[in-house]
Amino acid sequence: MKHAYLPLLLSGLLTAPVLAQTTPPAAPAATRSGQPGGAPGAPAAPKALALPAAPRGAGRLTGVVLDAATKKPVEFATVALLPATGTTPLDGTVCDEKGRFVLKGLAPGAYRVQISFLGYTARTEPVTVGETGTDLGTVTLTSSAQKLGEVTVTGERDVIETKPDRIVYNAEKDITNAGGTAADVLRKVPLVSVDPDGNIELRGTANVRVLINSKPSGIVASSVADAMKQIPADQIKSVEVITSPSAKYDAEGSGGIINIILKKNNLQGTNGSVGLAGGTRSSNANAALNYRQGKIGLTSSASGFAFYSPGRNDLKRYLKNADGTERLTLDQQGESNVLGGGGFGRLGFDYDPAQYHSLTLGVQGSMFRNSGDNQLFNTSTPQPTLFNQFTRDSERKFRTQSYDVSGSYTRSFEQKRREWSVLAQHTRNRNNQDYRLDQYPGLSVGTDGTRNYREQSLNLARNLETTLQTDYVHPFSETTTLETGAKAIMRRVSSDYTVQTDPTGQSTLVRSADRSNEFRYDQDVLSVYGSYGFSLNKKLSSKVGARVEQTRIDGSFQQGSDSGVAQDYTTLLPNVSLSFQPGNPKKPGQSLRAAYSQRIQRPQIFYLNPFVNAVDSLNISYGNPQLKPELTNSYELNYTTFIKGSVLNISAYARRTGNAIETFRFVDTVKVENKADRLVQNQTFRNIGRNATYGMSVFGSVKPLPKWDVSGTLNVYYVSLKSPSLGLSNSGLMYGLNINSGYKFDKGLSLQFNGGLNSRRVQLQGSQAAWTFYSAGLRKNLLKDKADLTLNADNFLSATRNLKSTVDTDQFRQESNNYIYLRGVRLAFNYRFGKVSAQPQKRRRGIQNDDVKQGEGGNGQQ
Repeated sequence: MKHAYLPLLLSGLLTAPVLAQTTPPAAPAATRSGQPGGAPGAPAAPKALALPAAPRGAGRLTGVVLDAATKKPVEFATVALLPATGTTPLDGTVCDEKGRFVLKGLAPGAYRVQISFLGYTARTEPVTVGETGTDLGTVTLTSSAQKLGEVTVTGERDVIETKPDRIVYNAEKDITNAGGTAADVLRKVPLVSVDPDGNIELRGTANVRVLINSKPSGIVASSVADAMKQIPADQIKSVEVITSPSAKYDAEGSGGIINIILKKNNLQGTNGSVGLAGGTRSSNANAALNYRQGKIGLTSSASGFAFYSPGRNDLKRYLKNADGTERLTLDQQGESNVLGGGGFGRLGFDYDPAQYHSLTLGVQGSMFRNSGDNQLFNTSTPQPTLFNQFTRDSERKFRTQSYDVSGSYTRSFEQKRREWSVLAQHTRNRNNQDYRLDQYPGLSVGTDGTRNYREQSLNLARNLETTLQTDYVHPFSETTTLETGAKAIMRRVSSDYTVQTDPTGQSTLVRSADRSNEFRYDQDVLSVYGSYGFSLNKKLSSKVGARVEQTRIDGSFQQGSDSGVAQDYTTLLPNVSLSFQPGNPKKPGQSLRAAYSQRIQRPQIFYLNPFVNAVDSLNISYGNPQLKPELTNSYELNYTTFIKGSVLNISAYARRTGNAIETFRFVDTVKVENKADRLVQNQTFRNIGRNATYGMSVFGSVKPLPKWDVSGTLNVYYVSLKSPSLGLSNSGLMYGLNINSGYKFDKGLSLQFNGGLNSRRVQLQGSQAAWTFYSAGLRKNLLKDKADLTLNADNFLSATRNLKSTVDTDQFRQESNNYIYLRGVRLAFNYRFGKVSAQPQKRRRGIQNDDVKQGEGGNGQQ
């Protein structure tokens, strides 16, 4: 809320009504991105009114404004100098971030000082200005606390905002999120696409780093898709999309950063909420409790969830003959049922021991479980024409738990914007991915007596990560700032996998030495960065920086001495941006920004783990521990303008990646004891590609009526994939469309709609079909706005979505359909309680680890 007053300070335009008010001003619609004038997210500057000419002299009036209860500075409070009698201001100013103010050039005499700020009772005091300087000392303001539900909000954020370096989706303003998960939220975020399996892309690339509260988290260490199912949508405040991160961010994520901001209540007193949602596809319960008094604040939340997901799939594989003809070699039909659930919890503590010092400590943890039964019916025709049919009945279990512990110390200074911080974090993720299967001849599940093969796999993966970081910001002037820092990330990753087989199906399970091993992978990344921001003139500013990252990797297997991996390399990664604000009075708020950065993408354990997932013996998958990092050159040109309360953002971008990590598929012949040979598809990863993407995205937000808002994003891009070493290439034009609309009726009733369309996705050896999604929500506020009841419906016109994919190589062509049940209805209730008082809080620093390529869901490389 404090930033609503910055335009007054920067422009120097103080109107008489603002300075003369005797009660706190109503909250302006300061965060509407469509508001004309100023920076995105700022209110329009008021029209300048001439102040009466005050007698001038050499006198000065200074003081500090503090909160009466907490003794913290009231940042950007309005200070008006009034005559001894009368209400017309003679002069005025705004407090800085430390609550300090100064009025200069005053003539000696008697005056009155009026101090006001939103959420506080205004205070007027008599003052006598001397010949030189007069210090009022400390002036306290009393909070005007009210019970929740009695607060009248006259201005609020739009669902989507644009800012100079990011797009912000305010999830708490979208009622269709009630009772859902983070995956449901991300589907509505501009520039982001989430397929029916939960895999995330940003502007067409899966090379994106997902942060939680600006920090990495163990919850996403194994699979982003699974992690997004664990975080309830009701705990998400907003999602930030940063497409051109500066040098202060880790250089990982060629597509950019998705930062999920969880709700944190900074209001005085005790307050919280409870929520419950029940639906046909998923259900959850969540609660939050917060306490803040004086210099101490505590925040906490907990949630639990459950989901049910049936599915079916089919696959046909055709082998290519030398004469160009094809013959069917595999026909599969599958059915599955998956049941899962888990919990997510957070606890945070912050303490401000003195005016320029701040301490924080936080811990969060998660638990996720799912189990699924799958029956896969196989009809294969191995070379040359031998007919073979069998059924695999399998049970898969996935269990993961993680926690993060983090702490920070921030030292601010009397000089505005100068800051030094030290941060530390430790994360741990442990997951078990197990399966057991029985195989029977024919196209049905038989009895134990007819079983002809058994297999069991136990795979334990661990990820330990410790981070130490320090950052320093030094402003040389209002327009020149230096940012610098250093960071160390130490990762210890392991995968202990054991496979037991019974080739006859009637004997005992025996450990398979060829398919069992323990893989250990240590990765240390040391980095330093510097970033210098400056203004070339009143309209043109720039930021240049560079990041140097030194990487050491040591990977080894418990069995076998020649299969380890060792890498040691140093990378210089430059970053530059140029911003231009024309300042045309006829088109206020225009901005043009050009940016270039070089980024690195290191493979995560998902890509490295050599464990062979052979639940489907004819389609196996495994990682490649020999993978090396990618390097990407990223370019972006961004234009933003405001037109009569609407916002328009247009971006053109290009990404060129060398040594790209791409999925690679091939088939080979596997001999089966006492049975015919079988053709098996292998899916793994290799550094074989050159990936180039050229695109344009358009975002717009408009209010056709005062109670109706509409926003949408269109992203169109061309992808060219090439592998000179294998003689492979593929390319195509793709697009994504996202629309969000909401209408607020009278008496606390509101309606929200969201929908999107994603075109087919081009891959190096094939493509994935297009998919659509949509949801509608109806909310009714209850109990004097202390509670709300929301009814949501997702993809209600059809029961399933088909995630169809095609693989086409020189060896074979494969077509598969994966039918996912996404139609769902849920009813959610949320209740809020406690007393609140609006008080701005200090900005607190957090660790941001953005330096590893993250895995997609569904291939089992964990």
